[in-house]
Amino acid sequence: MKFTKMHGIGNDYIYINCFEETLKDPATLSQKISDRHFGVGSDGIILIGPSDQADFSMDLYNADGCRGMMCGNGIRCVGKYVYDHKLTDKTEISIMTGAGLRSVKLNVENGTVKSVRADMDRPDFTAANVPMIAETEEVIGQQMEFAGSVWTVTGVSMGNSHLVVLVDDPEALDLAKIGPLFEFDPRFPMRVNTDFVSVLDRKNINMRVWERGSGETLACGTGACASAAALARMGLTDDTVTVHLRGGDLLIEWDREADRIYMTGPAQEVYEGYLDETAIL
Repeated sequence: MKFTKMHGIGNDYIYINCFEETLKDPATLSQKISDRHFGVGSDGIILIGPSDQADFSMDLYNADGCRGMMCGNGIRCVGKYVYDHKLTDKTEISIMTGAGLRSVKLNVENGTVKSVRADMDRPDFTAANVPMIAETEEVIGQQMEFAGSVWTVTGVSMGNSHLVVLVDDPEALDLAKIGPLFEFDPRFPMRVNTDFVSVLDRKNINMRVWERGSGETLACGTGACASAAALARMGLTDDTVTVHLRGGDLLIEWDREADRIYMTGPAQEVYEGYLDETAIL
């Protein structure tokens, strides 16, 4: 089986061209291939295939084998893959995801994609749609207890579930300890991605992320969108911010009139390889 290793500011996945490859058990494959000692090493796998509703489809499995609905860094890499591998010559592409239809615009230089601007749809603050069990219709800047402490939190869906947690310094947190306590909290029936953020100024925020099914990753595109929307909704930042993550920066723009969020950032191919599925499975 041929695969391509790609990353968006350090959020790395194994990309498989399902126009050419057929997978019998992608969930188990994701668990095995994502292992950084006995596999290739990644935050999961993304399958690129045909769609009768869009130019392409993307199907995501996290490192623990659970299904993911959407990945912002992943969708940028899908855009780069289909253009650079000559599956399309279009620079505006529609992609069907588990969270619905999304579109990307490709910035092409010298025949290859350098960066991608993705339409990430709208932030949904309705607690039931996160989904999050709460006493109020929305959870925005509320004080709630998690992991034995009280935190200022906001629930947001970007097609996948996010809890944005406002902190003084994300770098000071022991995410390996507290991350799972947020992810598996019973108030989140589908588990949750947790974004720990601090405000630098009205145009810049810092963020670390604990991703559902993958643990801490170097970046999360949907998390950056959720965090930018949450902080803007709280009045702490402008509607356009740069989100600084461990793997790099993302520009997030919230067009409130259209209620759409746009994410711009790089996408990088690392290498191609071949995997003997019988050996790893």
